[in-house]
Amino acid sequence: MLYRNKRLEEALEFVRESGADIFCLQEVPETLLPRLKELPYHFAAIKEVDFIARGFSSTSYIVILSRYPITRHESIALPLPSRVPLLSRFFYAVGLWALARSERHVCMADLDTPAGPLRIFNLHLSLTHPKRRMRELELALAARDSTIPSIVCGDLNTLEKPHINILNWLLGGTARDMLSWRRERTHIEKRFASYELANALRGRRTHPLSRSQLDHILTSPHFTIKNAHVLPGRYGSDHHPIRIELAVH
Repeated sequence: MLYRNKRLEEALEFVRESGADIFCLQEVPETLLPRLKELPYHFAAIKEVDFIARGFSSTSYIVILSRYPITRHESIALPLPSRVPLLSRFFYAVGLWALARSERHVCMADLDTPAGPLRIFNLHLSLTHPKRRMRELELALAARDSTIPSIVCGDLNTLEKPHINILNWLLGGTARDMLSWRRERTHIEKRFASYELANALRGRRTHPLSRSQLDHILTSPHFTIKNAHVLPGRYGSDHHPIRIELAVH
């Protein structure tokens, strides 16, 4: 959604009119939560992170909307980095960056669908460096149960282009994280395979500036992927929405 989204009415209208059975939203401003609760969906929300931007502090939220009942949901904490890189401090000082003031959190929810139970993970990994993001992914998916159909949604911040990978080094990674610009994608796809998760949008760009697939919808082997799309509008976000249609085996 983008914490500083200036087109929230358009974003809300997109959600309202999409017809999707399940929505996973990240960086949802607190002011939008009451409006989302009014939609004809079951609703689960957790604090994503407390942050401070230039001139104000706020909280963003992770939200799952579902046409199927949500039987339970819980928050999974991802530890706060021990230090803030100098680049982050600089970008914050000039108003281009928000700094986290608390742990990040993942939302896990169990849904009761006509085909049986379904587990959803909604996550937003840190814009730091590959080793940290991989650790966050492992912590988030520790609650995965291979016997339960699962969908993993969210912004994994996987950088995979030469012009953007310098951030991996400047935000705490190694020189190799910067120079071997396809390495993070190779490693994370291997990890998806170890979890038996399919990446329906592999190779698609979901974020114009990075020209990378930051955003993912990963599915367990219980599903067949019928189609997958990166949608053209952005509705005030810096990311494109992504959508897939699934059939249950």
